[in-house]
Amino acid sequence: MSIGLGVELPFGWISSCPDAYSHAHRKRIPGRLHLTSSFPGDACTSNDETLNSGKNNGAVVSGTTARGRRLLKIREEKRKREIDRLNNYPSWAKVLEDACKNDEELRAVLGDSIGNPELMRKRVEDRVRKKGRNFYKSKMGSVLAFRVGFRDFNPTDSYIWFELYGSPSDRDVDLIGSAIQSWYVMGRLGAFNSSNLQLANQSMEYNPFYDADKGFKVMPSSFHDISDIEFQDNWGRFWVDIGTSDFFAVDVLLNCLTVLSSEYLGIQQVVFGGRQIGDWEEGMTDPDYGYKYFKI
Repeated sequence: MSIGLGVELPFGWISSCPDAYSHAHRKRIPGRLHLTSSFPGDACTSNDETLNSGKNNGAVVSGTTARGRRLLKIREEKRKREIDRLNNYPSWAKVLEDACKNDEELRAVLGDSIGNPELMRKRVEDRVRKKGRNFYKSKMGSVLAFRVGFRDFNPTDSYIWFELYGSPSDRDVDLIGSAIQSWYVMGRLGAFNSSNLQLANQSMEYNPFYDADKGFKVMPSSFHDISDIEFQDNWGRFWVDIGTSDFFAVDVLLNCLTVLSSEYLGIQQVVFGGRQIGDWEEGMTDPDYGYKYFKI
């Protein structure tokens, strides 16, 4: 076999270079194989080698796919975010993350916000606003009895004031507001009527007797009106007109506030009457300055 200039090659070379064989015009001569055309370069260069060389029909390719380039970009962006997080991550957020390892309640408060400082801050602020600042203390009340005072108290037109140990949380506002609202509803329905206390002085060792007709005929007594409960910082107040209800309604309120103070929120003093007390500022209803209210 000879190529071009008559160089003889073994006949088996054709089978090992199928590309060369398929691109040349063959002419069979007894004993020899003459190829009428010659190849520039190496005739055994494969198509795969041509692609890997970076040229394909005159076009230059990069050797990477579009998907590969996108993945590379995503990895680079993730690396930059991780660097920014490590360099700019607030120290207080790191403290909270470390505390979560041994505090199940704090871990429940933060939930899936770990790693997101702004969301972590919001979760903690919500927890403090709703349940107070102490994560561990189950009993939030005071071990001291509150003081009680009267300042020209008029049962039909007076404020009742109470001073807490600190600014109330939303939970505290709901607790004390619900208690006073219940007291008002009982008074509105005539609960505080000393004219019909049939069982107060009877012994309960034997089946007591209650005269329903007498209770029905007693002159009813009722609260007349009450205002919403307002808070400015650690002071709260509400206006009341107890109407024809008896004064023992005040005892009932104080009994209720006593347990509320010792078990849940802590009250320093309760004052009946007076138009101005503490640093209360009339007309100041801005929540940013510590104003809150409970709608009766």
